[in-house]
Parts: sequence; structure tokens; C-alpha cells
Amino acid sequence: MSEKYDITVIGSGPGGYRAAILAALRGQRVAIVEKADWGGCCLNRGCVPKKAWHHSAQLLAANDELAKRGLRGRLEADLAGAWDHQEGVVATVQDSYINYMKRLGVTAVTGHARLGDAHTVCVADAHGTEQELKTEHVILATGSHPFLPAGVEPVSGRILTTDMLFDERPPEGRRVAVIGSGVIGTEFAFILHMLGCEVTWLTGSAPLSRTAFSRQALGTLKSALARHGVEARTGARLAGTEVVTGAGGEEVLVKLEDGSEVRCDWLLLGTGRVPYTEGLGLEDLGMALDERGFVARNDQLQTSVPNIYAIGDCTSEQMTANQALADATLVVENIIDGAGRAQEPAWVPEAVYSAVELARIGLDDDTAEDEGYEPAVGFAAFETSPRALGQSDTDGFVRLLGDMDSGELLGGEIVGAEAAELIHLLSTAPDRDTALKWLARGRYNHPGRAEELLNATETMASKWGLEDFLFGR
Repeated sequence: MSEKYDITVIGSGPGGYRAAILAALRGQRVAIVEKADWGGCCLNRGCVPKKAWHHSAQLLAANDELAKRGLRGRLEADLAGAWDHQEGVVATVQDSYINYMKRLGVTAVTGHARLGDAHTVCVADAHGTEQELKTEHVILATGSHPFLPAGVEPVSGRILTTDMLFDERPPEGRRVAVIGSGVIGTEFAFILHMLGCEVTWLTGSAPLSRTAFSRQALGTLKSALARHGVEARTGARLAGTEVVTGAGGEEVLVKLEDGSEVRCDWLLLGTGRVPYTEGLGLEDLGMALDERGFVARNDQLQTSVPNIYAIGDCTSEQMTANQALADATLVVENIIDGAGRAQEPAWVPEAVYSAVELARIGLDDDTAEDEGYEPAVGFAAFETSPRALGQSDTDGFVRLLGDMDSGELLGGEIVGAEAAELIHLLSTAPDRDTALKWLARGRYNHPGRAEELLNATETMASKWGLEDFLFGR
């Protein structure tokens, strides 16, 4: 007999896991299906282990400041040890995830899922045995997989995707080429360099040039990377790869479009990701994909089949755990309450973890003007922050955008230590209409980095004539 559920989630990454947990907490009978590792890419091969490595990289980056602080000695990098550490972190978090689902009564099913019809999820286990889950609603949270450029094939220990980097122990050899100008390449070029690798960073365009981060933010990052000896070789477009025999044994020959070549011990592909939609039975239900292969959905996250919703990486090019988590919260609310709320992707924080942290939310200057706003800017640098000075880490700034006519918060950007934590002060403000007033009237720990959000708000008020709105004068 088939089991009957209110909601069945396909995929256990951050979006799928969040949707299952939240639905169970709201009293729904929930099943979640995972064909591989519980926790998906983010937990096993993405944000969780990467951030563990980034913290180690930051500690190593502080080496030159230790003597100034009265601390003797230097930290030494050990990539293999860092890999072992992240494995322990991942295992601990994974156990916590699974135990929490059990406590909430979520049914966890291991196997490959496909849609039998709009209300049936068929799950085949490793032996081909299939079971049916009957369900009122389905949430697709199937994630993504690495994109492989034409003519490039992964080779264990030599040509690695970022998935392979965490699936296997680090390869032998210190000479590493990192391909990619996006977030993945920008993060790993710094992390691997600090963990003892000799990194050659090959990018077609300037790092993060396709993001909404400001020129000032990207300039701060570029300077910080250069200070640590990391620099992108731009205009280096990949033409192909080959594993060859060199003087010291096997190595990778990276061929570039301009005819030049780079030799390295191993290569890391940071060339992006593509949605995972294969073998799900979407075409049998007439479910639409867009021209890029993403599952098409409306603003309420419904697919072309009304009781089936889609969240996270399989739905849009904003492939972050942050977006997946925000999608999950919204979709469960829409299913249970019929709220009909629309997602606002721009108002989900995005962050980059490299030589400095970058974080932003909302509109940038150009988009704000295009939408008819009159942007007012509030700025505060960490170079005069007592907290930043005490930490010997003064890179970066807070930059806020407000509407000169209404005082509405339009967006914000934070660069520097703990930027990805500080951005939550903007993402969790009660509402955008009064967010700047909320910051201006806030109570802050001193000395603290968060005080620079207050300083940026007050600077905006003074410079752009918003005192009456922000301070109630």
C-alpha cells in the first residue's frame, strides 16, 4: 500500500531540508527523498566544508600581524589536515540533520525519485526496488551539478570539479590551477593559496564582474588578494585539458584559447553549475523548463503543475544556499496558508568568502535608478572602527542605499571581516520602509563592527537631508 503525505520533498539540500523541517513543525505529514548524501551539495561539497576551510585560510592570512600583537611563531598550512577537519564538521552536521528529522517525524526515503503523476512520487532504491509515495503537494529541490566546459572531462586526482575536491582526499602536488572568475573561483583561489598551494588563477573576465558588487567592493577585494600574492590572469579562456607525463610524473596541461599553456599538478574547475532535472519525469507531466534548463515557476514558486513547487538551484541562476532557504520558507507558507506571497530574490543576502568577505542585499545604484528611485548613499569605513583596529583588520566598509524621497532602504553592501554576518541586520529589519529609522534608533554593543551601520545611516541622513525622517525631528 502506498504511503500518503501532505508534502513530499525531492532533494535534501538546504532548501529541501528546510522545507521538510518547517512543514513538519507546522503539523504536516512530510516525506523527503534523497538519492545520494543527506544534506546535498551545500553540506557535503559546498558551503559548509568550504567555510571551514575559509576560516583556516583567514587564520593563516593573519600570520603577518601576529608579531605586532605580541604573539610569537607562525601558523603552517596543511591541506590534508584541513580536509580531515571539514570531514568531521560535515559528519557532525549531517548526524544532527538526520536526527532532527527523525524527532519531527519526517519520513526519510533513500533512492532516486521521479514523478509518476502530479500526486505520486516513485522512489527506486539501489537495487531497483520501487515504492510509491502519494502526496498532496510536491516540492522539487533537486539542486545542481558542476558545469563542464566543452572538451573537459574530470580525472580523479588531476582534473577536479568542486564536488570531487570534497569527495576525495586532496591530490598530491602543490601546483594548482583554478579556473573561473565567479564566486567559486574567487573563493578557492584564495583558500587554496593560503592552505599551501601554488595557485595559478585563470579567468576569462575580471573576478566577480558579473555580480552586483560595487567597483569599490571589488577594488577592496583585489587589493586584499594582491597583498596575499593572489592575482587573476584575466583573458585566459580555457580551450582544453590533458593529463600528460612531465619531469616529475603525471601533470595536467591546461590549454588556453590564445595558444598558451599552463602546467600544474592538478586543476580545479570553478566553472559554475547547471540545474539537475534529469530523470525526474518532468516531461511526462508536461512540466515546463525555461530556455536555460531551469524548472519554470511563477512568483509564488509554483510550476506549471499547480500542486508541484520548485525551489533552489534547479530553478534559477541565483544558485546559493541562501536563496534555497528563502525559497523553502516561502513555499511552505504558500502551501499551508495559501498566502500567495512572491519571492524577492534581490532581498536575499549574497556573500563571497575570499581575502575579504563581501556581502550585499537589495538593489545596486544602477538598478535603483532604473526603477525610478533617487538613491542616497550612506558610507562608513572600518579603517576608523575601534573594533576593527583592535582586530588589526580594517579592510572594508558599510555602504547603504536609501531613497532620497521616502527614506526607504534600497540596498546595502558590507565589505570586511564578518560582513556575511552583519548583512543580517539589513535582511531581518522589520520592513524596508522603516529599516533605516530602525538602524538609527538601534542599540549597539561598543566597540563593535555593527556600529558602522549606524554611522553609515547617520552619514546618509546628514548628507542627503533625511534627518526629519530618520530621527523624527
